[in-house]
Amino acid sequence: MRKIASKLQQALSLAACPLRLNGAFFVFMYILGCLCSWITTTTQPYDGLYAELFVDLTLISVVLVLIPRKVRTWVRRLLYLIFYVTAICDVYCFVKYDSTLSPTILMLVGETDSREAGEFLTTVLDPSVLLTPLGWIVLLMLVHLIFATRRWWGRKWLPRLRPSLSVDRWQPIAGALVIVLFIVSWTVCAANKKRVHDLMTAPTIGKVEHLLTKRPQAELYEPVYRLAFSLYSNHLANQQVDQLIQAADKVRVDSCSFRSPRIVLIIGESFGPHHSQQYGYRMPTTPRQLRREQRGELYRFTDVIAPWNLTSYVFKNVFSLHVVGQEGEWCDYPLFPEVFRKAGYHVTFLTNQFLPKAKEEVYDFSGGFFLNNPTLSKEQFDVRNDSLHQFDEGLLRDYEHLRRYNTGHDLIIFHLLGQHMTYRDRFPKDRAHFDQRDYISWRPELNSHGRTYLASYDNAVLYNDSIVDQIVKFFEKDNAIVIYMPDHGEECFEENRNFCCRHHSQRIDYKLAKYEFLVPFWIWCSPTYRQQHPDIVTAIKAARNRRFMTDALPHLLLYLAGISTPDYHPEYNLISPQYDEMRPRILKGYCDYDKLKKE
Repeated sequence: MRKIASKLQQALSLAACPLRLNGAFFVFMYILGCLCSWITTTTQPYDGLYAELFVDLTLISVVLVLIPRKVRTWVRRLLYLIFYVTAICDVYCFVKYDSTLSPTILMLVGETDSREAGEFLTTVLDPSVLLTPLGWIVLLMLVHLIFATRRWWGRKWLPRLRPSLSVDRWQPIAGALVIVLFIVSWTVCAANKKRVHDLMTAPTIGKVEHLLTKRPQAELYEPVYRLAFSLYSNHLANQQVDQLIQAADKVRVDSCSFRSPRIVLIIGESFGPHHSQQYGYRMPTTPRQLRREQRGELYRFTDVIAPWNLTSYVFKNVFSLHVVGQEGEWCDYPLFPEVFRKAGYHVTFLTNQFLPKAKEEVYDFSGGFFLNNPTLSKEQFDVRNDSLHQFDEGLLRDYEHLRRYNTGHDLIIFHLLGQHMTYRDRFPKDRAHFDQRDYISWRPELNSHGRTYLASYDNAVLYNDSIVDQIVKFFEKDNAIVIYMPDHGEECFEENRNFCCRHHSQRIDYKLAKYEFLVPFWIWCSPTYRQQHPDIVTAIKAARNRRFMTDALPHLLLYLAGISTPDYHPEYNLISPQYDEMRPRILKGYCDYDKLKKE
């Protein structure tokens, strides 16, 4: 028994070695981790913070113990440098931009010039930094430095301390405590470790985004994790950028008749036909569009769906000439604005969402990286706006400034913020028309909060109606055609679903498809256009009840422009006599919408 007890004591003592031999490293890095989380969390720190931080630092300490002592010292110093510098950058970004390290921050850093880099260093080295949350990191570094240099100044000023208890006596107890804490901590954070692993091994930036739509999300709870994720996301995005650049180099245009001199595409946000007055909704949310339809100038389509219920996925599918079901990926094919520019069209792009900004969700980064890459942006657009606005009417002012660059052969793309969450922020307060009292009689199952939410969404739809109508007014005297489509649908307390926004589960049933993938779609033609292109107007009218998925939109646009290119396929052109209406409309790459509808 004594032999077994001795072996057990040795094993437990061994378990204490990593933290005993790396005690200062463990303590200071633990404090640093907690500080970073406390400073950069605006609500409540991640629940597993203390447990996961203990696991991470224990595992690092174990690795350090396995390294020869002389090398170990330098490895520790390297880790100190990485962790402190990353923490300073992370907290600096949070203090200055209200955002921690992110893929977009990293992308912006790549575009930083020497002046901006100097500004960063000046800010960090300025004594006033001690008055910001960054001061806590600087203070910890100072304390750590004093502690690390104690062997030089401590001999003179500090007495030599001798432990009153034998270290050997307490090592087995300390080892047992470390083992118990590690096991308990691992059970707390194991699920998050799995989510982080999945995130950091995702094969594409789109897959990364899709993983982040799931709940619970992977918690990148420390600056070094956020840095690693940002580096990996930019790496994945750059891979697809390289493919897109190669595809752009292969664009071929045989001829262009400029059939439609001015083509306007309006891409809305988060809007399904079930909240459109045009499509039978009982609230007057789209009166202007409805009047244009009643006057016979706007042609409403009845069965149009989006391929995804995520903006970034939709943009990739809509901008690429690739359609779902074709070989390869979306990034293996040209982007339709590239083809238009090569054909001789002047391309204007106005977006109220996909401009790089510090505090940007990965969803916007994923959807906008191919639009904002300098090389691809130059290939696609002649002019574009350079600022975001609280409300979409800001894009109207942007266009009034940029319209002077129009040439007479123009493709103009508006990308609205539309009805994006949060709904109450999508319209000016003085433009509110509906309130919760308007829904009491026909939505009695909703409480006051729910009805207020619903009213806010309908107010956003009504405001969007005014913006879309104003865009159309810009082109009433031109030989112009305007196409409107939201990126995807949106739920706002539909039927008895008691839900707002969108579900991102893998399973899709018909109700989810109906409310989150079905979208309004219409084409407006100016009086001059209707007069000069009666054949196109006739084709549009004949196609209004055809089944359509918006991933094929570029082929309709190429036809309207009269662009002859090997990349054009008439079977994907909605108004072509050769249009293949029976092409499977696949949602999220796997689910057939029309089969769901039949079931």
